[in-house]
Amino acid sequence: MNASASATPQAPLPPLPELTPSQSAGLDDPDLLAQCVVEMPTGPLRRIGLGISGMYCAACTITIEDAVKSVPGVSEVQVQAASQRARILIDPARVRLSDIVAAVQRVGYRAWPDAAARAGHERLRQRRVLLWRLSVAAFCMMQVMMIAWPQYVAGPDEIPPDIWQLMNWANWVLSLPVMIFSCGPFFSGAWRAARQGRVSMDTPVAIGMLATFVVSTGVTMGHTDVFGHEAYFDSLTMFVAFLLMGRWLESSARERVTHSLEALCVRLPEAVERAVAGEAADLRGVAVESVPLSALRHGDRVRVAVGQAFPADGQVLLGHTEVDESLLTGESRAVVRQPGQMVVAGSVNLVAPVWISVERLGPDTRYQQIVSLVHQAMTEKPGWMRAADRMAAPFLWGVLGLAALGALVWQWIDPSRAVWVAVSVLVVTCPCALSLAAPSALLSAAGAMAKRGLLVRRLDALETLAHARLFYFDKTGTLTESELSVTGLQLASGVTSLHRLASGGQAGALAQGHQAPALADPGELWHCAASLAAASHHPVSRSMVVAAQTVRPEGAAPWAPCGWLELNERAGQGVEARDEAGRLWRLGRLDWVLGADAQDALRHWASPDAPRAWLAARSSDGALLIDTVMGVLLDEVFRPEAAPALRQLKELGCRSALLSGDHNDRVQAASLILGPHGELPVAAAQATPEEKLLVMSQAQQQGEQVAVVGDGINDAPVLAKADVSVALDQGSALAQSQADLIVLNGRLTGLPEAVAHSRFAMRIVKQNLAWAAVYNFACIPLALMGLLPPWAAGLGMALSSLGVVLNSLRLGATQWKSSTS
Repeated sequence: MNASASATPQAPLPPLPELTPSQSAGLDDPDLLAQCVVEMPTGPLRRIGLGISGMYCAACTITIEDAVKSVPGVSEVQVQAASQRARILIDPARVRLSDIVAAVQRVGYRAWPDAAARAGHERLRQRRVLLWRLSVAAFCMMQVMMIAWPQYVAGPDEIPPDIWQLMNWANWVLSLPVMIFSCGPFFSGAWRAARQGRVSMDTPVAIGMLATFVVSTGVTMGHTDVFGHEAYFDSLTMFVAFLLMGRWLESSARERVTHSLEALCVRLPEAVERAVAGEAADLRGVAVESVPLSALRHGDRVRVAVGQAFPADGQVLLGHTEVDESLLTGESRAVVRQPGQMVVAGSVNLVAPVWISVERLGPDTRYQQIVSLVHQAMTEKPGWMRAADRMAAPFLWGVLGLAALGALVWQWIDPSRAVWVAVSVLVVTCPCALSLAAPSALLSAAGAMAKRGLLVRRLDALETLAHARLFYFDKTGTLTESELSVTGLQLASGVTSLHRLASGGQAGALAQGHQAPALADPGELWHCAASLAAASHHPVSRSMVVAAQTVRPEGAAPWAPCGWLELNERAGQGVEARDEAGRLWRLGRLDWVLGADAQDALRHWASPDAPRAWLAARSSDGALLIDTVMGVLLDEVFRPEAAPALRQLKELGCRSALLSGDHNDRVQAASLILGPHGELPVAAAQATPEEKLLVMSQAQQQGEQVAVVGDGINDAPVLAKADVSVALDQGSALAQSQADLIVLNGRLTGLPEAVAHSRFAMRIVKQNLAWAAVYNFACIPLALMGLLPPWAAGLGMALSSLGVVLNSLRLGATQWKSSTS
């Protein structure tokens, strides 16, 4: 009494209804399209995100991708069934959003502008419907089995033929709800594929259900000369119930994977409190208005309540608080924020209400850039996975052929079991577990790494990172902090430190502002230098401003730059300005600041090559004022995580080396400081981007899997050429654009964690593939030999898919240990 089948409705399932004019107009709203953009625009093309519902297998993704690619103006499409997401590169001048949504709906799926909240609601609705289908199938299965049980245990001629026939009719009636309602996902999926001239993973299952139901119905109606004497309603309902149970459990497990990635994407508030335009500058009594997030503009003053996420990148205007940036940086501890400091969109205000001034919105914010990377991880498919998806259709055609061959053979051996065997083969060979083996594991790994401040831009980079054994590190900005440390000021009389100035009675000079500097003493010269540096974004200038703001006499007023009459920054040279007395001040390179006077001015100086920045003033007639000449000494500060990260990489069996464009003596010094026992040899120093590429290419030619870690513009070429590349989020945008992984908050210890977790992920992928392959190849012979009934085949298929997903969830559930464990 074993078989599985289902009847489709008499008419084919209709396609989804066309978009109404009002729906099309709403989708074509430019503001809505702007909200769908998931990457910073780099030209006329825009990369948008869409949520998709109704996908269950790899063949579904191919159908949607081909449908969207056929729309004029679409350049690239990536669809990921595991995350129910699509990323599409479009030309807004040639295609409308409604055209894309309509193309998806024409092939039987639903699409909407990508929003994590909407996607979550849609998945919840689908899971509720799936639970109803499962409940109906399970209830009917129990009733059918109760009625069929006497047919199992009764001996020959113990049940009269009319009672036997009545039992079959009762089972037929109970099977109808299963066919009409519970089997809907399988038939709709198979019908969508058939309309496109394809096969999906639902196709063999639907054919098996249909064949079983047709044969069982024929037997019930008395056509035993054609269909034999066995009805399979019990196997059919049990088979459907097991399949739906597996699909529901699988969707619940996949929801956890997707939710871990979406956690980054729903942090911004829907409405904010904005100061009413035209109100007084004093924010303590200003009137506020509640406005939607989309109404914010640059320069708006916004009040952020306790527990609310910051809606934009901005500067704190009023109030002191602590901020949770854990989802953005991986830093678990709260960070203090006070007036003048920056906050980032998506971080959460923890302690007290604050006012901020909006400086960056939407795609410009660091939060949105992170969200874009998360969306890319949710839709990215490695090349080998895309190839496997393309092989799904030929494989499924082979499944259908194998089932037909098995049915023909059994027609000669035992015609009463031919349908039984064919259905078992159709079900057991469905490659659901194989199609989920890699995507579920890689997405789970990407979600777990995102929680730790490691953003994966390409999922296939995880495989390469797991096999990488040679890591090249840039020095400046990667192993060192992005800002230098001001170690002292050099004058003709010698070197003095900022702390000595602060404690030596120079309070007025160090804290004064808004007036032209006087001549002579070090405190006044330092204040002048920092005031010039405040007009530049050069790393040296930023370091000087930070030092001026932090190293002040106790109880002194906050540091403020002095005023200038003229102020100009000259690229590659420095900053110059004129004061009220007509003197021209310069801060920058030695040859630009002192010019031809350098040799005479520094004749009696000790170590004139030590300073990295110089300050001097000239009178209105151009004469150098010798008393204003001062050098600023700066030194690099190594990141506290640099040495532990290198040590942990070594314990993981990886070799590290320095590949830097900095001066050889500084690179050698870094090698000795960070690798006193030879852990960090120098591969190249004072290297140009071309020389870096040559060094890396030579290593690759020797069979090395090379990983490169960098942050600067000069690192972009070598990052693009590396087998796997890692950039810090504080680095240049060009470097990040070429990187496969991005480390948030400059936390270098995240790199060995990423290596260890990627290796764990690849072990999980191999386990999933091995299990799925063993299941399929072991059960196919059993089904062909008639030893595997359809209900057992359905149970095995459901459990195999569920097992693959649950195994993948270990990547997110496992506690992160140190990289060396």
